[in-house]
Amino acid sequence: MENIILVGIKHCGKSTLGKLLAKKTDATFFDTDDLILKQTGKTCRQIYKEKGEEAFMTSEKKACSFLIKKINAENIKAVIATGGGICNNTEAFNELKNTGKVVFLQVEEEVAFKRIMMEARIDPDGTLGNLPAFIAKKNPKNIEDAKKIFHDFYVERTSLYEKMCDVKINISNEQKELSVQKILVATAAATATA
Repeated sequence: MENIILVGIKHCGKSTLGKLLAKKTDATFFDTDDLILKQTGKTCRQIYKEKGEEAFMTSEKKACSFLIKKINAENIKAVIATGGGICNNTEAFNELKNTGKVVFLQVEEEVAFKRIMMEARIDPDGTLGNLPAFIAKKNPKNIEDAKKIFHDFYVERTSLYEKMCDVKINISNEQKELSVQKILVATAAATATA
């Protein structure tokens, strides 16, 4: 098995399915967001909010570079869950792309938005809080505003993920084990035709 690099919109299931894939294939699971936290002591959201997009992208590239060096040095078979924004971070993505098959986990827009809003909160002043940076920076006034912002973002990101992936898997309404099986079959087929 080649390494599997999972890409997709926030809350599409990269980490959940990545862990299951790693277990099923006897690979090591890595999450680039977790690695960023370990290296910096800050979450991706904290870095983005406190230091800005450029600082976050630098942290993401460093994490990906470290990860690839570790995988190569230790000859590890890996499943890697990336942050949702890796499609906008060419340097970080380039660290990963040649080490395995890039799998785009596509979920329906409504499913992804509901998952994001499950973590959101409505503050006492009526504003939305605990939103991902890509929504928060547009200052949505209500849930409908957030949904419109997310729609544009979803369309843009989907196009980017489709261009960067070797395999696209729609996983919106499936049991996790079925999604894992689909990923394994699709990556094996992509490897065989490469």
